[in-house]
Amino acid sequence: MKTKLLLSFAFALLFGTTNYAKQKSNNDIKKLISSYKKDIRGPYYRIKWYCKDGSVRDSKDPCPDSIGGGIQHASFKESALDLRKTNHLFFGEILASLNNQDFLDSENNYSRLKQYQLGKYLASIDDGWVLKKGQYYRGSVQSEDEEAWGKQFFETVLKDDSFVNNNYYLVRQALKDIPHNGDSNIAQQMRSESKVLAEEIPEFMDIRIKIHGNPEKTDIYLVESFIKKNASKIDSKEKKIFDKLLQTMQEFYAPLNYKTIANEISKIKDKNNVLSSLNDFLNEDKSNLSAKDIVIKITENLDFLRYNITLFNNSKDRLALLDLTNQLEKILLIETQKWQPATLEETILKTQTLTCASYATGLVEAWEFDLIKPIYATTLLNDKITLKDLNSLVTSARRVVEWSTSLVKANYQETVNKYADFESFAYGFIDDRIRNSVTLNLGETVSKLNTFASDISNVNNNVMNISNQGAIRGLNPGYAFGKLIVVDGNPENIEVNTNNIYIFQKPPSDLKPVAGIMTVSEGNLVSHVQLLARNLGIPNAALSSDNLKSLEKYANKNVFYAVSNKGNVILKLENDMSDEEQKLFNKKERTKNMITVPTDKLRLDVSKIINMKDVKASDSGILCGPKAANLGELKNLFPNKVVDGIIIPFGVFKSHMNKEMPSKNKTYWQFLNETFNKATQLKKGNVTEDEIEKIVIASLKELHTAILNIDLDASFIKDLKSNFSSVFGDNLGNVPVFLRSDTNMEDLKEFTGAGLNLTLFNILKEEKIINGIKQVWASAYSERSFKWRQKYLLNPENVYPSILIIPSVDVDYSGVMITKGINEGAENDLTVAFSRGAGGAVDGQSAETRLITDNSSFLLSPARQPDYIRLPATGNTKKYYTTFNKPILNYNNINEIRELASEIREKIGKQNDDNHAYDVEFGFKDDKLWLFQIRPFVENKQAKSSEYLNAISPKTDSNKEIKLKEKI
Repeated sequence: MKTKLLLSFAFALLFGTTNYAKQKSNNDIKKLISSYKKDIRGPYYRIKWYCKDGSVRDSKDPCPDSIGGGIQHASFKESALDLRKTNHLFFGEILASLNNQDFLDSENNYSRLKQYQLGKYLASIDDGWVLKKGQYYRGSVQSEDEEAWGKQFFETVLKDDSFVNNNYYLVRQALKDIPHNGDSNIAQQMRSESKVLAEEIPEFMDIRIKIHGNPEKTDIYLVESFIKKNASKIDSKEKKIFDKLLQTMQEFYAPLNYKTIANEISKIKDKNNVLSSLNDFLNEDKSNLSAKDIVIKITENLDFLRYNITLFNNSKDRLALLDLTNQLEKILLIETQKWQPATLEETILKTQTLTCASYATGLVEAWEFDLIKPIYATTLLNDKITLKDLNSLVTSARRVVEWSTSLVKANYQETVNKYADFESFAYGFIDDRIRNSVTLNLGETVSKLNTFASDISNVNNNVMNISNQGAIRGLNPGYAFGKLIVVDGNPENIEVNTNNIYIFQKPPSDLKPVAGIMTVSEGNLVSHVQLLARNLGIPNAALSSDNLKSLEKYANKNVFYAVSNKGNVILKLENDMSDEEQKLFNKKERTKNMITVPTDKLRLDVSKIINMKDVKASDSGILCGPKAANLGELKNLFPNKVVDGIIIPFGVFKSHMNKEMPSKNKTYWQFLNETFNKATQLKKGNVTEDEIEKIVIASLKELHTAILNIDLDASFIKDLKSNFSSVFGDNLGNVPVFLRSDTNMEDLKEFTGAGLNLTLFNILKEEKIINGIKQVWASAYSERSFKWRQKYLLNPENVYPSILIIPSVDVDYSGVMITKGINEGAENDLTVAFSRGAGGAVDGQSAETRLITDNSSFLLSPARQPDYIRLPATGNTKKYYTTFNKPILNYNNINEIRELASEIREKIGKQNDDNHAYDVEFGFKDDKLWLFQIRPFVENKQAKSSEYLNAISPKTDSNKEIKLKEKI
């Protein structure tokens, strides 16, 4: 399936095709930003009076009291207003006269509100950004009007219980950015000012890193000492920035006036027992409290406030309490740095406390936190812990860090990506939000806990010489050698090279084959990218954002990379490789696992449409590909769970490939074979593989284009219409369908081919179905498809696509099941990943991933995909947004999944007389399960059995006991 195609459909439906056509290019937007930065008015036009009756007057003609008066602020240049219409971009936003719902922009996932936050961030790190000169345009923005608007905005939107509960994190973040109470985002200001200074004075970089990564009050002394030591080198402009930074730091680390807060709390109108604990804490003498005591008490109150916030009926009370949570969180972040646990027990307690704080500040949902809590509760009741239980606790704690960072990304990534296309500074926004949260210190604490457990387990990573390697964990075993490429931003437009090792924030959904992968956001364990990596023995590991940044200095250097079967990771420079590691890369070792796809059984004489019910699994690779053959088998085995379908067999494709190719004096098939014959001759002539690949890809591109324009036989179209009507009960063009590519080079014993070719979603119109058939055929010759096949198959040119056509099922949620544990769990367990809407989990969405056993369902990661698609009866797709306050799969779904797995093992496993695990795609519509595909789950046996990988896998005694009082 092609994510970019789906997104373009969704975007057009969401914003309208007219506006989409008129969109400004990124280059146009860059030019606009540049012009605004140089303009003394920025994006503003002139000062106007905005009257209560809706009229607008010139700056020297105030609104009279007789019509209710008004407010004064700048109007916008036509270019800025036009950008709002064409690109939904809002630069230099002025709040004072906005409509609440327009600014909230809920139909676009709160895009306008988030853009305001991102704009404030960009202004803080780039001297005003689009207002570089315009920030001094007198009268353009009136701070008192902005604050008054912010206050009424929050008092309005906070009336909605659902909005508060579903968007708790976003609400608290918005309170930091939208003026409403004389407040400001001091933490962000402190980081921004230190960043500016580090760019001006490289020697200040170490202190900047300290302020960003491990902020403490003693940083004030570091800055003061730096100024004193470098006084002669600091110019007047830099001195002003240093003075401002010190002022900001003093304000940030100033003691919280608890009595003032208590006085504010006393004004809360809704008197209930929720505030009794909070008042006790605020009025308590804290002189004898340790940092540990304060962190625990603040966390308890933040937890209580989040859980009970909607018990306060007055939105003004809610606003005051939510502001208080931000004040308390600020103190929590400072005191957390001071709390330095000495023992294993206290480190676990701190981890437990900060996990609770993650929930309390909105980074983890209530249902997710409820699943994690019992792990800590039982651990701290004893005086010892086994190594197995300690490693399990570390894994759970590390997940909370990942869930927290992924929630920040889920809220803001779409907006950041949109801006990053024309403003690279935007990438820093998410990192800034994560650093201004408990996630930063929770990650450090979990890393220390992991290091302790790893030392005892002998599971130690060896990743260059970077710090906090405990955050790195292997996903797929394997080893690789190649150039290291670090991609910190959006990966979608990155052109990858087969021989390189890539580190991504998130892998692109249509990733071409690479030597090795490391990702900050793994997506999910059963996405097409993950399955292909597992299938081909491509080493794959997860790491933290900080790890990625630490590895940037090794970019473009040759490295050795390995992931063991136990998940420990090695990454070293070429010069540091051992003799044994160098021997792994001789040609004999790397090519012995290549396979040839048999073509002798192909029935190319069958050139008529086939009813899916008339094929079975044994027809795979003969009449059609495995998707259609297996689904036909499944229709007979699970008649109520599988839709009807029709198949365009290999023979139809081949008969069209036998047509003469325009302007070539040869058939399409002859052109294809000549391309590969030429490649064989070039290889004999010692032409490099890279050069040969370029020549082949160029020819395949030509073939791809030609197939898109091929004339379909009239007899074939008549046959298609007839079978469509008889099987689906209506004429072609009246029933929305999926067109699924289904080649003879998929689901082989040692090669999955998952997701390499095109699937078209929910196509309705006859013309689009006809053109879609050609698109699906042509996709077999795309660069990505060819490169993956070439990496594993000796005859990648012998690809024959069939097409499976099935009616669309507008599922509520969908996903993938592997009938075994992957990375965790046992052979009889189930690894399941689900996303909302259609096409769930297979394209690398941040899916709800679970390990389902006979009697439990263990959450590996919650869904963090904010958008999803549905399949309307009118065709195409429609984009929606979601929140994460509820799990996707319910209790009945999980039981039905267990039953399905049991049936598959009984009906298919025993029928084939094998113990294969299976890769199953399915979905739920109104709690009814619909089955879409079953294929063998293919793992790379060479990687799993490699002597080298076994040698670097640690040997551990999981029953070893450790005293909780042990020093850490």
